[in-house]
Amino acid sequence: MRDDVEIIEKTTPFRGYFHLDCYRLRHRRHDGGWTEPMSREVFERGHAAGLLLYDPNRDQVGLIEQFRPGAFAAGWHPWLVEIVAGIIDDGESAEDVAVREAKEEAGVEIDLVVPVCRYLVSPGGSTETMQLYCGRVDAAKLSGIHGLAHEGEDIRVFAVDAREAIGWIDSGRVANSMTMIALQWLALHHAQLRNDWQRAD
Repeated sequence: MRDDVEIIEKTTPFRGYFHLDCYRLRHRRHDGGWTEPMSREVFERGHAAGLLLYDPNRDQVGLIEQFRPGAFAAGWHPWLVEIVAGIIDDGESAEDVAVREAKEEAGVEIDLVVPVCRYLVSPGGSTETMQLYCGRVDAAKLSGIHGLAHEGEDIRVFAVDAREAIGWIDSGRVANSMTMIALQWLALHHAQLRNDWQRAD
């Protein structure tokens, strides 16, 4: 693949908690030739892990609601319904992050985890990837306000019937990709997952 992309120049005009790289490059065309040089900005946000909380006994999922400045800036309702998620720091595994975030953002422990998928969040302008998991939880413990005070988090956690949550994709109540993908995965694997996790008790 690297032989099919030529980086002419790479600069980093902004570096903070995240950073922005500017590439001047060209790449192979489908007909075997080369494109003209082009300039592209790439947002280096890091990589993240998310966890859908699922209780097979009550057949409920755990979701969170929190303020998102990006949604606010885009003119959307800024309190989004989401799954728990967090940035993967150096030396951490994606699964460890997902389990940790369940504790920090929802106040619950996870005893079983299965991988869902890994995908590029916005490959037209960012390197960020998301690794999704589903974790078994006791939905009776899903309530209250959570989050880390020093990060300014104000996160409400709640439980909802799995079928109702899946229906929120069509109704528009869920409007972010990680939560939609996790709930669509649950819709496909719902019966088998519930059966397997109830037997695992």
